[in-house]
Amino acid sequence: MTAPAGGLRRRASTGSGAGSRDLTRPDAPEPLPVPVYDNHTHLEFEDGVDQLDPQDSLERAEAVGVRGVVQVGTDLETSRWGAALAASDPRVLAAVALHPNEAPKLAARGLLSEHLSEIARLAGEPRVRAIGETGLDFFRTGEEGRADQIESFETHIEIAKANGKALQIHDRDAHDEVVATLRRVGAPERTVFHCFSGDAALARICAEHGWYLSFSGTMTFKNAPALREALAVAAPDRVLVETDAPFLTPEPFRGRPNAPYLMPHTVRRMAEVLREPLDELCARLAANTEWVYGSWDPEPAVDAGSRA
Repeated sequence: MTAPAGGLRRRASTGSGAGSRDLTRPDAPEPLPVPVYDNHTHLEFEDGVDQLDPQDSLERAEAVGVRGVVQVGTDLETSRWGAALAASDPRVLAAVALHPNEAPKLAARGLLSEHLSEIARLAGEPRVRAIGETGLDFFRTGEEGRADQIESFETHIEIAKANGKALQIHDRDAHDEVVATLRRVGAPERTVFHCFSGDAALARICAEHGWYLSFSGTMTFKNAPALREALAVAAPDRVLVETDAPFLTPEPFRGRPNAPYLMPHTVRRMAEVLREPLDELCARLAANTEWVYGSWDPEPAVDAGSRA
């Protein structure tokens, strides 16, 4: 399979301390006993190491038991690219959206409505299975941009519901406002907190509403006990796993380049926290992911399921 024509590539930020960091790519981990899916990744990024292209990344992932990925958009360019990649490679499904930090910038140029309309159009494509990543980010956007973020988030929610697609939420320093928005507008049936960053209390709220928690490499970090506590109390049938690559590389390789093939480190740490056999956890993670996004098989198209 080949990437979309004119393949989009974006250089990932390596941070201010990049000069002293180890940027070599980690070796492949031991394969998982049962294949799983990476439900949130960004294959369009170059990582500045050896320019792993999307097909190389997908092949390395398959070799360690990561059967497929959800390629996630953050603006029109990446959303279109992801939709095209998903249409050309059966290992890929796509999510399309405007990142919350994009909303104030677009609104200032009078382009927010136009871009949201294009996201709504892309949402109708059969291998676009989610609207994301959307949500609220009060870390990088100040008070002056919050109204635009909320408008964009609410519109994405309506797009997801109108098209019967899952919703992938970016929630940074905005837990209460995200929950309030979902309650006010009405969450889609399949709502995912991407890179879950809350605590056990938020995990219980998600369980109450039937929302999904997607754990990334951050739950392996030594300074993240709250995430492990959240995982321990989460509803088992609402737990997913992701990389958010090329970011958030799991221990023991934190700070080095991330890619879907490194997700087994996160899955194994999750099994330790849950005190669950690895093969059973993998099977459950795969089943949960297919409930949210449907089948990766190209033919016939299978809609995502419904859970009471």
